[in-house]
Amino acid sequence: MTFLQESAMQRHVTIIGGGVIGLTSAHSLVRAGHHVTLIDAHAEVASETSHANGGQLSYRYVAPLADSGVPLQAIKWLLAGSEAPLRFRPQLDLAQWRWALQFLAACHRRQHHQSASQLLSLAQHSQQILAEWREQDGLSGFAWQQTGKLVVHRDQQALNKAIGARIAPDDQQPLDARQCIALEPALISQQASLAGGIFSASDETADCHAFCQALERQLINSGRYTRFASTHVAPLSKENGRIQYLDLIHIDGSRERWKVEEVVLAAGNHSAAMVRALGIRLPIQPLKGYSLTLPLSEGAIAPRISVTDAARKVVYANLGSADSHQLRIAAMVDIGSHERDISHPAIDEGRIAALRRIASTSFPEAGNFADATPWAGLRPSTPKGPPLIGHARHGRKKHDAPDNLWLNTGHGSLGFTLACGSADLITRAISGDDLPSNLKVNFHN
Repeated sequence: MTFLQESAMQRHVTIIGGGVIGLTSAHSLVRAGHHVTLIDAHAEVASETSHANGGQLSYRYVAPLADSGVPLQAIKWLLAGSEAPLRFRPQLDLAQWRWALQFLAACHRRQHHQSASQLLSLAQHSQQILAEWREQDGLSGFAWQQTGKLVVHRDQQALNKAIGARIAPDDQQPLDARQCIALEPALISQQASLAGGIFSASDETADCHAFCQALERQLINSGRYTRFASTHVAPLSKENGRIQYLDLIHIDGSRERWKVEEVVLAAGNHSAAMVRALGIRLPIQPLKGYSLTLPLSEGAIAPRISVTDAARKVVYANLGSADSHQLRIAAMVDIGSHERDISHPAIDEGRIAALRRIASTSFPEAGNFADATPWAGLRPSTPKGPPLIGHARHGRKKHDAPDNLWLNTGHGSLGFTLACGSADLITRAISGDDLPSNLKVNFHN
Protein backbone atom coordinates (compact mmCIF):
# COMPACT_ATOMS: atom_id res chain seq x y z
CA MET A 1 0.00 0.00 0.00
CA THR A 2 1.26 3.47 -0.87
CA PHE A 3 1.36 5.85 2.09
CA LEU A 4 0.75 9.32 0.71
CA GLN A 5 1.24 11.28 3.90
CA GLU A 6 3.34 11.08 7.06
CA SER A 7 2.74 14.16 9.19
CA ALA A 8 1.71 15.56 12.56
CA MET A 9 -1.85 15.68 11.15
CA GLN A 10 -2.28 11.94 11.63
CA ARG A 11 -5.54 10.93 13.27
CA HIS A 12 -6.92 7.79 14.84
CA VAL A 13 -10.23 7.31 13.03
CA THR A 14 -12.91 4.89 14.19
CA ILE A 15 -15.22 3.70 11.41
CA ILE A 16 -18.62 2.17 12.15
CA GLY A 17 -19.62 -0.27 9.40
CA GLY A 18 -17.80 -3.04 7.56
CA GLY A 19 -19.38 -2.79 4.10
CA VAL A 20 -17.86 -1.32 0.96
CA ILE A 21 -18.29 2.26 2.24
CA GLY A 22 -16.58 1.56 5.56
CA LEU A 23 -13.74 -0.43 4.00
CA THR A 24 -12.99 2.06 1.23
CA SER A 25 -13.01 4.81 3.87
CA ALA A 26 -10.52 2.78 5.91
CA HIS A 27 -8.28 2.15 2.90
CA SER A 28 -8.25 5.80 1.90
CA LEU A 29 -7.53 7.00 5.44
CA VAL A 30 -4.70 4.50 5.94
CA ARG A 31 -3.18 5.53 2.59
CA ALA A 32 -3.16 9.11 3.89
CA GLY A 33 -1.21 8.09 6.99
CA HIS A 34 -3.99 7.77 9.54
CA HIS A 35 -4.67 4.86 11.89
CA VAL A 36 -8.06 3.18 11.60
CA THR A 37 -10.20 1.00 13.83
CA LEU A 38 -13.21 -0.48 12.04
CA ILE A 39 -16.16 -1.80 14.04
CA ASP A 40 -18.36 -4.34 12.30
CA ALA A 41 -21.46 -6.09 13.64
CA HIS A 42 -20.63 -9.21 11.61
CA ALA A 43 -17.89 -11.81 11.78
CA GLU A 44 -16.92 -11.16 8.14
CA VAL A 45 -16.78 -7.93 6.17
CA ALA A 46 -19.36 -7.14 3.47
CA SER A 47 -22.05 -9.28 5.06
CA GLU A 48 -25.01 -7.01 4.30
CA THR A 49 -25.73 -4.81 1.25
CA SER A 50 -22.21 -5.24 -0.16
CA HIS A 51 -22.41 -9.03 -0.26
CA ALA A 52 -24.10 -9.90 -3.59
CA ASN A 53 -25.14 -6.65 -5.27
CA GLY A 54 -25.43 -6.09 -9.00
CA GLY A 55 -21.69 -5.95 -9.66
CA GLN A 56 -21.89 -2.96 -12.01
CA LEU A 57 -19.53 -0.02 -11.58
CA SER A 58 -21.96 2.17 -13.45
CA TYR A 59 -20.07 5.45 -13.68
CA ARG A 60 -22.12 6.96 -16.52
CA TYR A 61 -25.59 5.72 -15.52
CA VAL A 62 -26.17 7.30 -12.13
CA ALA A 63 -29.59 8.90 -12.54
CA PRO A 64 -31.46 8.90 -9.21
CA LEU A 65 -34.66 6.94 -8.73
CA ALA A 66 -36.68 10.13 -8.10
CA ASP A 67 -37.83 11.51 -11.46
CA SER A 68 -40.84 13.27 -12.91
CA GLY A 69 -42.42 10.14 -14.40
CA VAL A 70 -41.86 7.76 -11.49
CA PRO A 71 -45.08 8.36 -9.46
CA LEU A 72 -47.33 7.63 -12.45
CA GLN A 73 -45.17 4.70 -13.54
CA ALA A 74 -45.27 3.29 -10.01
CA ILE A 75 -49.08 3.23 -10.15
CA LYS A 76 -48.90 1.20 -13.37
CA TRP A 77 -46.38 -1.17 -11.79
CA LEU A 78 -48.87 -1.95 -9.03
CA LEU A 79 -50.66 -4.11 -11.60
CA ALA A 80 -47.49 -5.93 -12.65
CA GLY A 81 -47.35 -8.22 -9.62
CA SER A 82 -44.07 -9.85 -8.61
CA GLU A 83 -42.29 -8.70 -11.79
CA ALA A 84 -42.87 -4.99 -11.05
CA PRO A 85 -39.54 -3.12 -11.03
CA LEU A 86 -40.76 -0.98 -8.12
CA ARG A 87 -43.19 -1.96 -5.39
CA PHE A 88 -44.42 0.18 -2.49
CA ARG A 89 -45.58 -1.49 0.71
CA PRO A 90 -46.70 1.14 3.21
CA GLN A 91 -46.01 0.50 6.88
CA LEU A 92 -47.12 2.23 10.08
CA ASP A 93 -43.78 4.00 10.21
CA LEU A 94 -43.56 7.80 10.43
CA ALA A 95 -39.99 7.83 9.15
CA GLN A 96 -41.03 5.87 6.06
CA TRP A 97 -43.86 8.26 5.25
CA ARG A 98 -41.63 11.28 5.83
CA TRP A 99 -39.08 9.77 3.43
CA ALA A 100 -41.81 8.94 0.88
CA LEU A 101 -43.09 12.52 0.89
CA GLN A 102 -39.56 13.85 0.42
CA PHE A 103 -39.10 11.38 -2.42
CA LEU A 104 -42.30 12.55 -4.15
CA ALA A 105 -41.21 16.17 -3.71
CA ALA A 106 -37.95 15.30 -5.52
CA CYS A 107 -39.78 13.73 -8.48
CA HIS A 108 -39.47 16.65 -10.86
CA ARG A 109 -37.12 17.35 -13.74
CA ARG A 110 -35.06 20.16 -12.15
CA GLN A 111 -34.24 18.19 -9.00
CA HIS A 112 -33.54 15.05 -11.02
CA HIS A 113 -31.05 16.93 -13.21
CA GLN A 114 -29.35 18.52 -10.20
CA SER A 115 -29.02 15.19 -8.37
CA ALA A 116 -27.84 13.37 -11.50
CA SER A 117 -25.16 16.01 -12.04
CA GLN A 118 -23.85 15.55 -8.50
CA LEU A 119 -23.88 11.77 -8.80
CA LEU A 120 -22.08 11.84 -12.15
CA SER A 121 -19.36 14.10 -10.75
CA LEU A 122 -18.81 11.84 -7.75
CA ALA A 123 -18.93 8.69 -9.91
CA GLN A 124 -16.25 9.97 -12.27
CA HIS A 125 -14.08 10.91 -9.29
CA SER A 126 -14.67 7.46 -7.83
CA GLN A 127 -13.55 5.76 -11.04
CA GLN A 128 -10.34 7.79 -10.96
CA ILE A 129 -9.63 6.86 -7.33
CA LEU A 130 -10.20 3.13 -7.94
CA ALA A 131 -7.82 3.29 -10.90
CA GLU A 132 -5.17 4.82 -8.63
CA TRP A 133 -5.64 2.10 -6.05
CA ARG A 134 -5.38 -0.65 -8.63
CA GLU A 135 -2.28 0.85 -10.26
CA GLN A 136 -0.42 2.26 -7.25
CA ASP A 137 -1.40 -0.28 -4.58
CA GLY A 138 -1.72 -3.38 -6.75
CA LEU A 139 -5.29 -3.86 -5.55
CA SER A 140 -6.65 -6.92 -7.35
CA GLY A 141 -8.48 -10.21 -6.92
CA PHE A 142 -12.04 -8.92 -7.23
CA ALA A 143 -12.95 -9.84 -10.84
CA TRP A 144 -12.53 -6.28 -12.10
CA GLN A 145 -13.19 -5.77 -15.83
CA GLN A 146 -13.72 -2.76 -18.05
CA THR A 147 -16.04 -4.34 -20.59
CA GLY A 148 -18.42 -1.38 -20.87
CA LYS A 149 -22.13 -1.22 -20.22
CA LEU A 150 -24.98 -1.65 -22.69
CA VAL A 151 -28.46 -0.41 -21.76
CA VAL A 152 -30.99 -2.05 -24.09
CA HIS A 153 -34.46 -0.72 -24.90
CA ARG A 154 -37.44 -2.56 -26.37
CA ASP A 155 -39.44 0.50 -27.36
CA GLN A 156 -38.26 3.08 -29.91
CA GLN A 157 -39.93 5.94 -28.09
CA ALA A 158 -38.24 4.96 -24.83
CA LEU A 159 -34.91 4.67 -26.63
CA ASN A 160 -35.28 8.12 -28.17
CA LYS A 161 -36.12 9.58 -24.77
CA ALA A 162 -33.09 7.89 -23.20
CA ILE A 163 -30.81 9.23 -25.93
CA GLY A 164 -32.07 12.74 -25.27
CA ALA A 165 -31.64 12.36 -21.51
CA ARG A 166 -28.00 11.18 -21.55
CA ILE A 167 -25.96 12.84 -18.78
CA ALA A 168 -22.58 11.86 -20.29
CA PRO A 169 -23.25 11.93 -24.06
CA ASP A 170 -19.56 11.81 -25.01
CA ASP A 171 -19.36 8.32 -23.51
CA GLN A 172 -22.88 7.05 -24.20
CA GLN A 173 -23.13 5.84 -27.79
CA PRO A 174 -26.59 5.12 -29.30
CA LEU A 175 -26.84 1.79 -31.12
CA ASP A 176 -29.56 0.15 -33.18
CA ALA A 177 -30.68 -3.44 -32.51
CA ARG A 178 -28.24 -4.92 -35.03
CA GLN A 179 -25.32 -3.06 -33.47
CA CYS A 180 -26.37 -4.17 -29.98
CA ILE A 181 -26.25 -7.83 -31.02
CA ALA A 182 -22.92 -7.38 -32.79
CA LEU A 183 -21.53 -5.93 -29.56
CA GLU A 184 -23.15 -8.55 -27.30
CA PRO A 185 -24.00 -11.75 -29.25
CA ALA A 186 -25.84 -13.25 -26.25
CA LEU A 187 -28.70 -10.86 -27.07
CA ILE A 188 -29.48 -12.79 -30.27
CA SER A 189 -32.52 -14.51 -28.73
CA GLN A 190 -34.02 -11.06 -28.05
CA GLN A 191 -33.43 -9.69 -31.55
CA ALA A 192 -37.10 -9.39 -32.47
CA SER A 193 -37.95 -7.35 -29.36
CA LEU A 194 -35.00 -4.94 -29.33
CA ALA A 195 -35.27 -1.34 -30.50
CA GLY A 196 -31.64 -0.53 -29.72
CA GLY A 197 -29.46 0.59 -26.85
CA ILE A 198 -26.88 2.96 -25.45
CA PHE A 199 -23.30 1.80 -24.85
CA SER A 200 -20.74 3.27 -22.46
CA ALA A 201 -17.32 1.76 -23.15
CA SER A 202 -15.65 3.00 -19.96
CA ASP A 203 -18.02 1.45 -17.41
CA GLU A 204 -16.79 -1.51 -15.39
CA THR A 205 -17.84 -4.59 -13.42
CA ALA A 206 -16.43 -6.25 -10.32
CA ASP A 207 -17.35 -8.46 -7.38
CA CYS A 208 -18.10 -6.14 -4.45
CA HIS A 209 -17.72 -8.82 -1.79
CA ALA A 210 -14.33 -9.88 -3.16
CA PHE A 211 -13.35 -6.19 -3.43
CA CYS A 212 -14.04 -5.70 0.28
CA GLN A 213 -11.97 -8.76 1.12
CA ALA A 214 -9.09 -7.48 -1.04
CA LEU A 215 -9.24 -4.12 0.71
CA GLU A 216 -9.05 -5.73 4.13
CA ARG A 217 -6.06 -7.85 3.14
CA GLN A 218 -4.17 -4.69 2.27
CA LEU A 219 -5.39 -2.93 5.40
CA ILE A 220 -4.15 -5.75 7.63
CA ASN A 221 -0.76 -5.65 5.93
CA SER A 222 -0.51 -1.89 6.49
CA GLY A 223 -0.09 -2.22 10.26
CA ARG A 224 -2.42 0.75 10.74
CA TYR A 225 -5.71 -1.11 10.86
CA THR A 226 -7.68 -2.99 13.49
CA ARG A 227 -11.16 -4.49 13.18
CA PHE A 228 -13.57 -5.35 15.96
CA ALA A 229 -15.68 -8.16 14.46
CA SER A 230 -19.13 -9.25 15.70
CA THR A 231 -19.34 -6.04 17.70
CA HIS A 232 -22.37 -3.76 17.93
CA VAL A 233 -22.22 -0.04 18.68
CA ALA A 234 -24.84 1.50 20.95
CA PRO A 235 -26.57 4.72 19.79
CA LEU A 236 -24.09 7.58 19.82
CA SER A 237 -23.87 10.17 22.58
CA LYS A 238 -21.71 13.23 23.10
CA GLU A 239 -19.97 15.06 25.93
CA ASN A 240 -18.70 18.63 25.69
CA GLY A 241 -19.58 18.86 22.01
CA ARG A 242 -17.76 15.71 20.97
CA ILE A 243 -18.16 11.98 20.88
CA GLN A 244 -15.76 10.89 23.58
CA TYR A 245 -16.47 7.16 23.66
CA LEU A 246 -18.34 4.49 21.74
CA ASP A 247 -20.21 1.93 23.80
CA LEU A 248 -19.33 -1.43 22.26
CA ILE A 249 -21.21 -4.68 22.79
CA HIS A 250 -19.18 -7.75 21.85
CA ILE A 251 -20.57 -11.08 20.69
CA ASP A 252 -20.00 -12.66 24.12
CA GLY A 253 -22.17 -9.98 25.73
CA SER A 254 -19.31 -8.05 27.28
CA ARG A 255 -19.29 -4.28 26.97
CA GLU A 256 -16.47 -1.83 26.40
CA ARG A 257 -16.06 1.93 26.25
CA TRP A 258 -13.88 2.74 23.23
CA LYS A 259 -12.12 6.08 23.33
CA VAL A 260 -12.34 7.89 19.96
CA GLU A 261 -10.67 10.79 18.24
CA GLU A 262 -12.58 10.98 14.92
CA VAL A 263 -15.63 8.90 14.01
CA VAL A 264 -16.89 8.02 10.51
CA LEU A 265 -20.43 6.67 10.39
CA ALA A 266 -20.61 4.26 7.44
CA ALA A 267 -23.30 1.99 8.85
CA GLY A 268 -25.73 2.14 5.93
CA ASN A 269 -29.27 1.34 7.01
CA HIS A 270 -28.29 1.44 10.68
CA SER A 271 -26.99 5.02 10.48
CA ALA A 272 -30.21 6.93 11.19
CA ALA A 273 -30.95 5.07 14.43
CA MET A 274 -27.39 5.56 15.66
CA VAL A 275 -27.54 9.38 15.59
CA ARG A 276 -31.19 9.98 16.47
CA ALA A 277 -30.36 10.61 20.14
CA LEU A 278 -27.99 13.38 19.02
CA GLY A 279 -30.89 15.28 17.45
CA ILE A 280 -29.70 14.39 13.94
CA ARG A 281 -32.35 13.13 11.53
CA LEU A 282 -30.89 11.29 8.55
CA PRO A 283 -33.31 10.81 5.61
CA ILE A 284 -32.36 7.20 4.91
CA GLN A 285 -34.72 4.35 4.08
CA PRO A 286 -33.78 0.73 3.26
CA LEU A 287 -34.95 -0.09 -0.26
CA LYS A 288 -34.95 -3.83 -0.86
CA GLY A 289 -33.39 -5.39 -3.93
CA TYR A 290 -32.73 -8.94 -5.12
CA SER A 291 -30.04 -10.81 -6.99
CA LEU A 292 -29.20 -14.20 -8.46
CA THR A 293 -25.69 -15.56 -8.94
CA LEU A 294 -25.51 -18.14 -11.72
CA PRO A 295 -22.41 -20.34 -12.17
CA LEU A 296 -21.42 -20.31 -15.85
CA SER A 297 -20.29 -23.56 -17.39
CA GLU A 298 -18.09 -23.82 -20.46
CA GLY A 299 -20.14 -23.08 -23.56
CA ALA A 300 -22.77 -21.00 -21.76
CA ILE A 301 -24.18 -18.19 -23.90
CA ALA A 302 -24.25 -15.35 -21.40
CA PRO A 303 -23.46 -11.63 -21.61
CA ARG A 304 -19.76 -10.85 -21.70
CA ILE A 305 -20.32 -7.16 -21.14
CA SER A 306 -22.48 -5.45 -18.55
CA VAL A 307 -26.10 -5.32 -19.74
CA THR A 308 -29.09 -3.44 -18.34
CA ASP A 309 -32.61 -4.19 -19.50
CA ALA A 310 -34.12 -0.69 -19.23
CA ALA A 311 -37.79 -1.68 -19.38
CA ARG A 312 -37.53 -4.45 -16.81
CA LYS A 313 -34.89 -2.67 -14.66
CA VAL A 314 -32.71 -5.78 -14.56
CA VAL A 315 -28.90 -5.69 -14.66
CA TYR A 316 -26.54 -8.46 -15.76
CA ALA A 317 -22.84 -8.51 -14.88
CA ASN A 318 -20.32 -11.17 -15.85
CA LEU A 319 -18.07 -11.63 -12.81
CA GLY A 320 -15.55 -13.97 -14.35
CA SER A 321 -12.25 -14.54 -12.53
CA ALA A 322 -9.31 -16.89 -12.75
CA ASP A 323 -11.06 -19.34 -10.43
CA SER A 324 -14.69 -19.19 -11.50
CA HIS A 325 -17.17 -17.67 -13.93
CA GLN A 326 -20.54 -16.43 -12.79
CA LEU A 327 -23.32 -14.17 -13.95
CA ARG A 328 -24.84 -11.76 -11.44
CA ILE A 329 -28.45 -10.73 -12.11
CA ALA A 330 -29.97 -7.99 -9.95
CA ALA A 331 -33.25 -6.13 -10.01
CA MET A 332 -36.27 -4.65 -8.26
CA VAL A 333 -36.93 -2.04 -5.61
CA ASP A 334 -39.26 -2.72 -2.68
CA ILE A 335 -40.08 0.43 -0.71
CA GLY A 336 -41.51 -0.32 2.72
CA SER A 337 -40.58 -3.97 2.92
CA HIS A 338 -41.06 -5.04 6.54
CA GLU A 339 -38.00 -6.70 8.04
CA ARG A 340 -37.63 -8.14 11.50
CA ASP A 341 -33.88 -7.71 11.20
CA ILE A 342 -32.50 -5.30 8.60
CA SER A 343 -29.12 -7.04 8.87
CA HIS A 344 -30.69 -10.21 7.43
CA PRO A 345 -33.55 -9.26 5.07
CA ALA A 346 -35.94 -12.02 4.13
CA ILE A 347 -35.96 -13.34 0.57
CA ASP A 348 -39.34 -12.89 -1.10
CA GLU A 349 -39.74 -16.13 -3.05
CA GLY A 350 -42.21 -14.53 -5.44
CA ARG A 351 -39.71 -11.84 -6.39
CA ILE A 352 -36.92 -14.38 -6.83
CA ALA A 353 -39.15 -16.61 -8.98
CA ALA A 354 -39.99 -13.59 -11.15
CA LEU A 355 -36.31 -12.74 -11.51
CA ARG A 356 -35.52 -16.32 -12.55
CA ARG A 357 -38.29 -16.13 -15.21
CA ILE A 358 -37.03 -12.83 -16.60
CA ALA A 359 -33.40 -13.96 -16.72
CA SER A 360 -34.12 -17.37 -18.25
CA THR A 361 -36.32 -15.77 -20.91
CA SER A 362 -33.73 -13.13 -21.73
CA PHE A 363 -30.70 -15.45 -21.83
CA PRO A 364 -32.04 -19.02 -22.19
CA GLU A 365 -28.64 -20.54 -23.02
CA ALA A 366 -26.80 -19.02 -20.03
CA GLY A 367 -27.52 -22.02 -17.81
CA ASN A 368 -30.09 -23.48 -15.46
CA PHE A 369 -31.36 -20.52 -13.45
CA ALA A 370 -32.83 -22.92 -10.90
CA ASP A 371 -29.20 -23.41 -9.81
CA ALA A 372 -28.63 -19.68 -9.27
CA THR A 373 -28.07 -18.55 -5.68
CA PRO A 374 -30.70 -16.03 -4.49
CA TRP A 375 -29.96 -13.03 -2.29
CA ALA A 376 -31.77 -9.99 -0.91
CA GLY A 377 -30.23 -6.75 0.29
CA LEU A 378 -31.39 -3.40 1.62
CA ARG A 379 -30.00 -0.33 -0.10
CA PRO A 380 -29.63 2.67 2.28
CA SER A 381 -31.25 5.40 0.17
CA THR A 382 -31.87 9.13 0.44
CA PRO A 383 -35.00 10.67 -1.13
CA LYS A 384 -33.12 12.74 -3.72
CA GLY A 385 -30.43 10.18 -4.54
CA PRO A 386 -27.02 11.64 -3.58
CA PRO A 387 -25.42 10.18 -0.42
CA LEU A 388 -24.69 12.03 2.82
CA ILE A 389 -20.96 12.71 2.92
CA GLY A 390 -19.07 15.02 5.24
CA HIS A 391 -19.51 16.49 8.70
CA ALA A 392 -22.69 15.50 10.55
CA ARG A 393 -24.30 18.93 10.33
CA HIS A 394 -27.70 17.60 9.31
CA GLY A 395 -31.14 17.93 10.82
CA ARG A 396 -32.70 20.86 12.62
CA LYS A 397 -29.95 21.23 15.23
CA LYS A 398 -26.98 21.51 12.92
CA HIS A 399 -24.93 23.52 15.38
CA ASP A 400 -25.27 20.71 17.93
CA ALA A 401 -23.61 18.05 15.78
CA PRO A 402 -20.51 16.56 17.46
CA ASP A 403 -17.29 18.15 16.23
CA ASN A 404 -15.68 14.80 15.44
CA LEU A 405 -18.54 12.96 13.70
CA TRP A 406 -18.40 12.41 9.94
CA LEU A 407 -21.01 10.83 7.68
CA ASN A 408 -20.43 8.53 4.73
CA THR A 409 -23.78 6.85 4.21
CA GLY A 410 -26.98 6.75 2.15
CA HIS A 411 -25.48 5.61 -1.17
CA GLY A 412 -28.53 3.59 -2.24
CA SER A 413 -28.00 1.32 -5.24
CA LEU A 414 -24.75 3.12 -6.17
CA GLY A 415 -22.68 2.21 -3.12
CA PHE A 416 -20.06 0.21 -5.02
CA THR A 417 -19.90 2.79 -7.81
CA LEU A 418 -19.46 5.79 -5.49
CA ALA A 419 -17.49 4.18 -2.66
CA CYS A 420 -13.92 5.06 -3.62
CA GLY A 421 -14.72 8.69 -4.43
CA SER A 422 -16.74 9.10 -1.23
CA ALA A 423 -13.85 7.65 0.78
CA ASP A 424 -11.45 10.13 -0.80
CA LEU A 425 -13.69 13.07 0.14
CA ILE A 426 -13.95 11.94 3.77
CA THR A 427 -10.19 11.47 3.94
CA ARG A 428 -9.50 14.93 2.52
CA ALA A 429 -11.87 16.50 5.03
CA ILE A 430 -10.39 14.72 8.05
CA SER A 431 -6.86 15.45 6.81
CA GLY A 432 -7.67 19.13 6.30
CA ASP A 433 -7.02 18.95 2.55
CA ASP A 434 -8.90 20.80 -0.17
CA LEU A 435 -11.58 19.04 -2.21
CA PRO A 436 -11.12 18.66 -5.98
CA SER A 437 -12.10 21.98 -7.56
CA ASN A 438 -14.14 20.36 -10.34
CA LEU A 439 -16.31 18.25 -8.04
CA LYS A 440 -20.00 19.16 -7.97
CA VAL A 441 -20.89 17.20 -4.85
CA ASN A 442 -22.94 18.81 -2.07
CA PHE A 443 -20.25 18.10 0.55
CA HIS A 444 -21.19 18.84 4.17
CA ASN A 445 -18.19 20.35 5.92
